Amino acid sequence: MVTVFRVEAIDDRIAEAVRRLVPQLSAALPLPSREALARMAASPSAALFCAETGGEVAGMLSLAWYDVPSGRCAWIEDVVVDAAARGRGAGRALVEAALEHARCIGADRVSLTSSAARSAARALYLSCGFERCDTTLFRRRLGQ
Repeated sequence: MVTVFRVEAIDDRIAEAVRRLVPQLSAALPLPSREALARMAASPSAALFCAETGGEVAGMLSLAWYDVPSGRCAWIEDVVVDAAARGRGAGRALVEAALEHARCIGADRVSLTSSAARSAARALYLSCGFERCDTTLFRRRLGQ
């Protein structure tokens, strides 16, 4: 059985789970500091959800939202399920929890991106009602 919860405060268990899960998302990503996680947990415009199976954190998902003239938008980021727990419904439960939260905060659309290499994740998103958009994502890094 999978249980999903919104992280309200960062404790050792959550911090360790994030340190374990982030490299499974991408080895190139830096590990977030505990302070960065605490800022996210306290943010009025972001939420961190964790999926738990058998008493262990098996996955996580971030949801952020913002208001623009065309309405409230929400964006799903950093979806990852531990390799040992995949195929048991944690990813779907996380996405469904994020969609429900987006509805509750008044978002009228939820977006996400997914690498072409992540075929199982892309199939999950399609099965959850997401549609491919005919658009191109542009990014500019602002660091050094």
